[in-house]
Amino acid sequence: MLLFLAELLSSFQTSFSVFGYLTLRMILATLTALLLSLMIGPWVIRRLVAGQIGQAIRDDGPQSHLSKAGTPTMGGVMILLSIAISTLLWADLGNHYVWLILLVTLGFGAIGWVDDYRKVVEKNPRGLPAKWKYLWQSVIGLAVAVALYATSASPVETSLIVPFFKSIVIQLGPFFILLTYLVIVGSSNAVNLTDGLDGLAIMPTVLVAMGLGVFAYASGNAMFAEYLHIPSVPGAGEMAVFCGTIIGAGLGFLWFNTYPAQVFMGDVGALALGAALGMVAVAVRQEIVLFIMGGVFVMETVSVIVQVTSFKLTGRRVFRMAPLHHHFELKGWPEPRVIIRFWIITVVLVLLGLATLKIR
Repeated sequence: MLLFLAELLSSFQTSFSVFGYLTLRMILATLTALLLSLMIGPWVIRRLVAGQIGQAIRDDGPQSHLSKAGTPTMGGVMILLSIAISTLLWADLGNHYVWLILLVTLGFGAIGWVDDYRKVVEKNPRGLPAKWKYLWQSVIGLAVAVALYATSASPVETSLIVPFFKSIVIQLGPFFILLTYLVIVGSSNAVNLTDGLDGLAIMPTVLVAMGLGVFAYASGNAMFAEYLHIPSVPGAGEMAVFCGTIIGAGLGFLWFNTYPAQVFMGDVGALALGAALGMVAVAVRQEIVLFIMGGVFVMETVSVIVQVTSFKLTGRRVFRMAPLHHHFELKGWPEPRVIIRFWIITVVLVLLGLATLKIR
């Protein structure tokens, strides 16, 4: 919106053309989202408290969590509002990637909102039944996957890029739709599983968004893409602006979510942010890099799969409790230690993902 206005004004005053620079708009989007989340946060928390929208705590979990019962949840609403407003203000609204990622983010956020609402307002412990949750996730994921496939302008936009090897490019053809679906839906649920401790999910999300933002900027610039031997995807640079909104909104939310948390994001935030990261990775053709950078999300998901499979087949549990962060808590690690160590792991993994830009 503001980009369009700046383009109009630049015909009268050339200094307005500075807003056409992607880096400036990414910075401004980050700051706008941060400011919005800090401004919206207290109001959202007050409304959640007034509505008695508090988190229910499992009795079989770590005893230290029992004191968190009643903490306002569904705080992800402030994240989504900040992201959406900042994106509409600073992104190029003529870019189809912008509208697709808004669809994914807000669509998955709506699914999470219904799930949270049923759990904390209607007091239905099942929330949104799993079959319906995955159905609507699949509908949105497949719709976006088909749209990306139909609008692809070159083979590289539907190919799988293998990091560390500049010459390995796998042509996917229609299988691109399946990969995109799996990345978006899988990433969404992985972040949701990680969201179990104060600040545990949001900071890795911010860090991964930073890393993907670098890839988005490079992929959207033909010269940089050629130099770094990564796919040049016209229009993908706008994903850097969107990543900026995730960074700003995420840091603003962390202001209230840091230990001990004043508010939890709930499924409305976790499902949306995970899907958004997946969509960005698909847009810039870096699905495997997302797998590397989001290693904490992967570990948490794998721990649940291993735990459930082992219990069903052998009747034994591999971990004291899944997801993985609860296992370490039950081993005696204080919650802040688990959180900070998972953050440190994410920093290392994001740096490793960024290293793939040059090690090819």
